[in-house]
Amino acid sequence: MKWLIIAALAASLPACAQRHTDIVMTQQDHNRSLQKAATSGDTAGIRAALSAGASIETRDNQGRTPLMLAVYGEHTDAAAALIASGANVNAQDQLLNSPFLYAGAEGLTEIVRLCMKSGADYKVYNRYGGSALIPACERGHVETVKALLSDKNFPIDHINRLGWTGLLEAIILGNGGAEHTEIVRLLIQAGTNVNIADKDGVTPLAHARQKRQQTIVRLLEAAGAK
Repeated sequence: MKWLIIAALAASLPACAQRHTDIVMTQQDHNRSLQKAATSGDTAGIRAALSAGASIETRDNQGRTPLMLAVYGEHTDAAAALIASGANVNAQDQLLNSPFLYAGAEGLTEIVRLCMKSGADYKVYNRYGGSALIPACERGHVETVKALLSDKNFPIDHINRLGWTGLLEAIILGNGGAEHTEIVRLLIQAGTNVNIADKDGVTPLAHARQKRQQTIVRLLEAAGAK
């Protein structure tokens, strides 16, 4: 009798192991479905995959979460669906991009706003040691800058590894045109320190004068820049 019981248990092990494998594979399949839906901006597919048990924080081989994939694809509705379902807006991939940081850099203002309402961490920085604001200033994303500055707690004068603030990047890497001029005005209005110099001690005003950005020069001088 004892041997019959042992034999029965032994016979059942492969079946149990197979069922476990099936469960694991099913989870992996759901995760892949979620990643695919996020990449293509398929909001219905995202909801279906999550309902089926996909992990909202699953990562691909580049460390990208489904939300990061949606943001890379500039799929606002898909990103909104994932954020509403609790996706981490601060999860960084291998490039140190997070949904919030990348949305700021690319001028995806609506996603920036969603991230700010859903726990965006202003102390998480990109691979240059920068905030979401600094590249937004550099690239002339006026509406994104407005969104970021709407939170008085945002670190407006954060300095990245290059030794630049958002103001310095708007001047040094900007073209002095309407967008960058407006960004400088917005930064001044928000209380930025107009006298924070770069690593070489060159001030925003000196850079603006050197680049002959006359309107920006006047804005800085009116704000007390030296």
